[in-house]
Amino acid sequence: MTPPLRVGTRRSLLARAQTGLVLAQLARLDPALRFEEVPVETSGDRDRSPGGSPDFTDAIDRALLRGSIDLAIHSAKDLPVRLDPRFDWVASPRREDPRDCLVIRGGRRVLSRSARVGSSSLRRRAQLLRWRPDVKVVELRGNVDRRLAQLKGGDLDATILARAGLLRLGRVREASSPLPLTDFLPAPAQGALAVLARAGESPLGPAGERLDHAPTRAAVAAERAFAGALGGNCNLPVAALGRVRAGRLQVTGEVLRADGQLSLRAARSGAMHDASRLGAELGAALVDRGGRELVRARIA
Repeated sequence: MTPPLRVGTRRSLLARAQTGLVLAQLARLDPALRFEEVPVETSGDRDRSPGGSPDFTDAIDRALLRGSIDLAIHSAKDLPVRLDPRFDWVASPRREDPRDCLVIRGGRRVLSRSARVGSSSLRRRAQLLRWRPDVKVVELRGNVDRRLAQLKGGDLDATILARAGLLRLGRVREASSPLPLTDFLPAPAQGALAVLARAGESPLGPAGERLDHAPTRAAVAAERAFAGALGGNCNLPVAALGRVRAGRLQVTGEVLRADGQLSLRAARSGAMHDASRLGAELGAALVDRGGRELVRARIA
């Protein structure tokens, strides 16, 4: 019997849930495929220091390169905007809801005035302060389950989380309604997953091709190209969302000042096969309007 394919994943509950969903889809597409999950601790899981830019892929990348795993499954927003050429992005399944949502302590649905909201994301901080200048944003780091536990036991009133993660964990009922895209455009690639293999060595065959969802791949490619044009640093207040309708891709991008009081937003549309070009052009347009200086501004 052929040995199972070893699949690297982070140890968090969300990462394991996401990996399980992808492997279940692959098993349905090809019942001959068998898998063994290999949990890996990354440097981002260990380092929760304020102001850092955590790396949630490094240890998994090394395991894939040395052959101790055959595949890696990541949240697509954790990947660098320029993928290491030693890897192939084999597939992305259909994207989950990319929107953000509030989780308010005690199950409440309305955020109180002057509430303390936990988040380590500069994008979310800026968007929240633009939407509700009265609130105080407090540093809150860690994976989803850790942040929910800290919210329940701490002195915070709420936190902002990706709706996709709560859906995959079966905990979406704990959140309020999704935050409006007019105010809370998501992080590039939020809600999307990526299956990686060593370049030229994908063991999935036709199942990988069938798993891949073309509209998701196009949207994510555009969003990542947009982020790359702005500097490619996940620790910047940058947001983007691509959507395919009637075969056409529209990508909207936004850059914000850290206090949320200044922002720039624009959109481009075109063919799906031009996704990376559309995203790069959109980013360049906002750079020309001062976007790079805006996102790097430090507010006293």
